[in-house]
Amino acid sequence: MNNAVAQLAPSQIWTWFEKLNEVPRPSKKEERIIAFVRQAGEDMGLETIVDDAGNIIIRKPATAGKENVTPVALQAHLDMVHQKNSDTEFDFDSQGIESWIDGDWVKAKGTTLGADNGMGAASILAVLSADDIEHGPIEGLFTIDEETGMTGAFELQPGLLQAKILLNTDTEDEGELTIGCAGGVDSSVSVDCKSQTPGNGTWLKLSVTGLCGGHSGCEIHLGRGNANKIMNRILWTCQQSGANFEVASINGGSLRNAIPRESFAVLNVGSESEFRKTVDAIAATIKSELAKTESDLSIEIESTEAVDSVLEPSLQRSLLAAIYASPCGVIRMSDQVDGLVETSTNLSLVNIDSQKASIEFLSRSSVESAKTDVTNQIDATFSGIATTVTHSGDYPGWTPNADSKTLSLMKQIYREMFDEDAVVNAVHAGLECGIIGSHYPGLDMVSFGPTIKNPHSPDEKCHIASVEKYWRYMVEVLKRIE
Repeated sequence: MNNAVAQLAPSQIWTWFEKLNEVPRPSKKEERIIAFVRQAGEDMGLETIVDDAGNIIIRKPATAGKENVTPVALQAHLDMVHQKNSDTEFDFDSQGIESWIDGDWVKAKGTTLGADNGMGAASILAVLSADDIEHGPIEGLFTIDEETGMTGAFELQPGLLQAKILLNTDTEDEGELTIGCAGGVDSSVSVDCKSQTPGNGTWLKLSVTGLCGGHSGCEIHLGRGNANKIMNRILWTCQQSGANFEVASINGGSLRNAIPRESFAVLNVGSESEFRKTVDAIAATIKSELAKTESDLSIEIESTEAVDSVLEPSLQRSLLAAIYASPCGVIRMSDQVDGLVETSTNLSLVNIDSQKASIEFLSRSSVESAKTDVTNQIDATFSGIATTVTHSGDYPGWTPNADSKTLSLMKQIYREMFDEDAVVNAVHAGLECGIIGSHYPGLDMVSFGPTIKNPHSPDEKCHIASVEKYWRYMVEVLKRIE
């Protein structure tokens, strides 16, 4: 634990945050963090339930005089995105996150910080363990596997929650009250590859690194480069120019819901000088296009060891063409909410060798028919070469309720406390509220949280002052709910 971080104000949240970050908690491997939160609830002497999925519900009775107040669920997900820089030595399965203070921000050393959604989970634990906060009946709802499929929300059984109001803590800009989100679906393309023995040539490794990456929902509109698209554009351009090369492997991206930051290709090149010349030319063009958003973009070539097999030439051409034609990025902006992305898709993972190609997308939309249209585009793009294209993990969006009583109260409290209006919005990211709401119709839901930048990347950071503001606001909201 970093004691300097734990002692930041409010220490109630930061101490719990540091305790959470001592426990490895990757998606689908949440056993240790489930045990930790369960023990925390039991140590507080509170009713603690772990359901069949691994979700945890901790119930705290109302403070004196608040017994008849509408019960509230405070909700966060326990898993975090595990991503690190390529030059960072770190074992996510055994090490705790190493946080540090950088001016106004808390960051991690070369890895994701876990503020998404660890800061929300920490604030709920702080409420549950506090003895100086006025509130009605409270349930802390901690879900699992949000980042790779929202499994916990999907498997949350009707009837477990007693709450009539749900406050989700997964919004990442303090001062925003979120009341809607996009739905999403994963698309996986699988191709059984034909291989051949490589010809005589020079073995090179082409690397695309230094991109910002980030959340494929919240930050898809920022014009950041996609490493998979950049790598493919380079190789396709070299192929079209007549450069003689054979692909042994391409590996780009690391997570389904993160904009890819890095991609690497191992190639057998006929003429190294001609290949380097072509790569340098297209690299200069790409860097010029992305100069403002990706100032640290690096495109490098180095020698590497030979391998035994490469892609068959016609399949290589077909794969590069299909990936080049694949939809990626913002597809349409919302007609209903100014500045909101309606539909997008992220080419998140590309893993190709001489035996198999695996290509994955995460598509999002607040319009169900538009989401279907994107998956149809992916089907059509790969129809001539794919062994299979599957779509899975489809989850619903969250329809905004501008007439929410909880929203009205929270807007009023924010204005009174901070002499400014909270921003009410919907987001392009996926939140669990839509799924939870499908299990609990009529549940009044609002999402809010402190300011977190660059989630899902090693540049993730949490704004210190916003945490203090978020905490004071949460305490007041709980006090004023009737």
